[in-house]
Amino acid sequence: MINFNLPPYVGTEMEYVREACAVNRKICGDGPFTKKCSEWLENRFNSNKILLTTSGTSALELAAILCDLHPGDEVILPSFTFSSTATAFQMVGATLVFVDVCPDTMNIDPDAIERAITDKTKVVVPVHYAGVACDMDRIMDIATRNNLLVVEDAAQGVLSSYKGKALGTIGHFGCYSFHETKNYSMGEGGALSINDSRYCDRAEIIREKGTNRQRFFRGQVDKYTWVDRGSSYLPSDMNAAYLWAQLEHADEINENRLSTWHFYQESLKPLADAGKIELPYIPEGCEHNAHMFYIKCKDLKERGDFISYLKDHGVQAVFHYIPLHDAPAGKMFGRFDGEDRFTTSESNRLVRLPMYYGLSDADRHHVADAVLSFYASR
Repeated sequence: MINFNLPPYVGTEMEYVREACAVNRKICGDGPFTKKCSEWLENRFNSNKILLTTSGTSALELAAILCDLHPGDEVILPSFTFSSTATAFQMVGATLVFVDVCPDTMNIDPDAIERAITDKTKVVVPVHYAGVACDMDRIMDIATRNNLLVVEDAAQGVLSSYKGKALGTIGHFGCYSFHETKNYSMGEGGALSINDSRYCDRAEIIREKGTNRQRFFRGQVDKYTWVDRGSSYLPSDMNAAYLWAQLEHADEINENRLSTWHFYQESLKPLADAGKIELPYIPEGCEHNAHMFYIKCKDLKERGDFISYLKDHGVQAVFHYIPLHDAPAGKMFGRFDGEDRFTTSESNRLVRLPMYYGLSDADRHHVADAVLSFYASR
């Protein structure tokens, strides 16, 4: 069976984990490897400040707290996303307002955002699906005109960009994931990019259990104490050591994944030209990171048959999100604004093919051949 995903591994991870444990003797948060990763990300993304977190979810939670939301405040987000995008804002008491996506990219529809704005709207959360950028010019214009904060969910967007700007650095905050399913992994982990310097000090405090501990370490106060709300969002330096190995090979990993992505695109183009499937669309000005490769089948039934066929031929393929507005918690904590023209119908058609660093040439040929074989008689 060709796995849908295998966590990235470059070979030096355990050497660095051992260094954290046996040489640095620093395995809690904000050790040497944490600082290396943060500095690398800040320099590579041209970010004001990046803080590593325990997950992409905790990065979103940290951003939600920084947005200073209160019960009754509304947050606009796509329904086609992972639950973490919603739970982070629900946990601070906000009302979730789900809106439709653009069918070509599966990203949030800027027109739907504008229609959903009320006097209670405080935050917009664009999700860069598959590492392909949302229309951030439109979204930032809408946010500026309506005095809204923008939190980019760039969990899938590490090393992707929009008109030369790294995803996660365009809005007020950007959230990344380093889960084992992502392009770069520390097992469980994430990061928050703080793009408005007004929030830097408070972000450090919230991340450090509500204390001003970092100011104490910098000598700015003679002792540290509890000063604000917060939680423990610091990942172990062992996890950061694992991630550091991969950041050192970030471009190699990116190029390898893009090679597989382009192979799929070229191999399956005849099916798209024949109208049998749809392939991913990359808008002008977007540089993506090959986080995933998906196709769209004709309908839900064909998708089920397709996934079963691939499984029988040694290929693990998966569908993706169940729209949040139809989930029990989505109905409990939010509402869908406007018409669901594309979210449900398009999500029912989408299938993700195997995509990971190191996918062999033989295996990706096998995947493409299995897809072509399924559609040969259709």
